[in-house]
Amino acid sequence: MNVGFVGTGNMGRILIESFIESGAIKPSFIYMMNRTMSKAEAIKSLYPKTNVVETAEEVVKHSDLIFICVKPLDIHPLLKSLDHLLTPNKCIISITSPINVDQLESLVECQVTRVIPSITNRAFSGVSLITYGNSCHKETKTTIEELFEQISNPVQIEDDITRVSSDIVSCGPAFFSYLLQRFVDGAVAETNITKEQAVLLASEMIVGMGKLLETEIYTLPTLQDKVCVKGGVTGKGIKVLEDEVGEMFEKIFQATHEKYYEDIEEVSVQFSKIPNK
Repeated sequence: MNVGFVGTGNMGRILIESFIESGAIKPSFIYMMNRTMSKAEAIKSLYPKTNVVETAEEVVKHSDLIFICVKPLDIHPLLKSLDHLLTPNKCIISITSPINVDQLESLVECQVTRVIPSITNRAFSGVSLITYGNSCHKETKTTIEELFEQISNPVQIEDDITRVSSDIVSCGPAFFSYLLQRFVDGAVAETNITKEQAVLLASEMIVGMGKLLETEIYTLPTLQDKVCVKGGVTGKGIKVLEDEVGEMFEKIFQATHEKYYEDIEEVSVQFSKIPNK
């Protein structure tokens, strides 16, 4: 089975590298293109047996599964231009959240799936969020799940929780990376620890915490309880967090959803302008 990638930007590249290095897809089965060809060629330099082609049409012709890794506003014109090649035996996999599977199915005759990956998939970890279109065959669903099981824990979601799920799974690493950096900066500003020392300790701490949760030795609440001794140092720190965090996370979700609905409105206008298939 050949797998195509239209777009090899950050997430397209992460998927290609993860699938190859996990053994999920052999390099010679991958066909890819990017408007900036040097980005696709850079991947080929690492995995010489992969195939770089010049157009999206060539990707589709050679592939059974086609990952669409382009910006939301580029998807509609791209799929309209490829419609004659997207036969029912093929399946497109969009990785963008503002466009749902129903909208994709209104454009093409082939099978449709949306998968929202995470940067954590690069370490064969974390979650990938899957929503199947009605057009997607049972055998295709099995193939997609087997692919993503090699690099993640694939979780099926309904459309109404797409944004919040993506905030947690896909945006979450950036959010908590920022918080961890502020944690390090605070330690450096208030004590004699160097930034290098603080980064090392904080990085090892977060990795160890992840392993505790992964092995289910502790849950999030029990982990806090085990560390937070009544009247101790950790308790003092937790009290500061309780006082200072306030509605910060609620505001994060409000902001991401506001942008999400703006994006949905933009693509919806685009979809309404051109008659459906």
